[in-house]
Amino acid sequence: MNTRLLTLWQKTDDRGAVRQRLYHVLRQSIIRMVLAPGQALSEKEIADTFNVSRQPVREAFIRLSEAGLVEVRPQRGTYVVRISQQAVLEARFVREAIEVAVARLAAEQGLDEATLAELQELIERQRRCIEPQDYDRFFQLDEAFHRTLSLGVHQQAAWRVTEEVKAQLDRVRYLSVPDSTPIDKLIDQHTRIVDTIARRDIEAAASAMAVHQREIWQSLPDLVRRFPAMFEDSASATLLSEHETEASL
Repeated sequence: MNTRLLTLWQKTDDRGAVRQRLYHVLRQSIIRMVLAPGQALSEKEIADTFNVSRQPVREAFIRLSEAGLVEVRPQRGTYVVRISQQAVLEARFVREAIEVAVARLAAEQGLDEATLAELQELIERQRRCIEPQDYDRFFQLDEAFHRTLSLGVHQQAAWRVTEEVKAQLDRVRYLSVPDSTPIDKLIDQHTRIVDTIARRDIEAAASAMAVHQREIWQSLPDLVRRFPAMFEDSASATLLSEHETEASL
């Protein structure tokens, strides 16, 4: 674990404040399952790993708790929370609303040639992740794709909200690739989104984005069955059933 944490630490910008850098590394470690759901976190161990004081670690734990990624239990310790299906669905609802609105706006207003070229280049770079099965790189490029689209219509605030809610979604996405959701399918969806925006088809662009954002419905029930220890025990069978029904519509 320490080796993977240190690798993420080395990849982050070392010019920022230690507390911000530490929060980013721990957040990414939870999303990428380096720190698994239910795992206990030691303030001292993490401080020793990164050679920092315990104060920024404590502050990072508080921020991660506010983001719903860890639970701080007084006198007992800090734990990575198991994935809540309800939290995933609520986050997906918010993200879909924002991203569909962004796609609709992009098709309505049109994107400049530089932004369209950047989106197409990101898709090509995503395709180069398929054969080497470079899933970490794909997720970085996927995030760049959606960020570029939002910023391309000057909706920085929309992207900031998306970043806040998508941590819960990203944990499920990391679990789903490649078995439940092949990345070539996601890339094809990205291609359709860009194509419909480029030809200024507002309804088709909104529909393409909605289909892309609802991909989680396809994978969530399967993931809960395959990785039950990673999900909250309180999740109901009814919730899963509802998702499987909605996903088929």
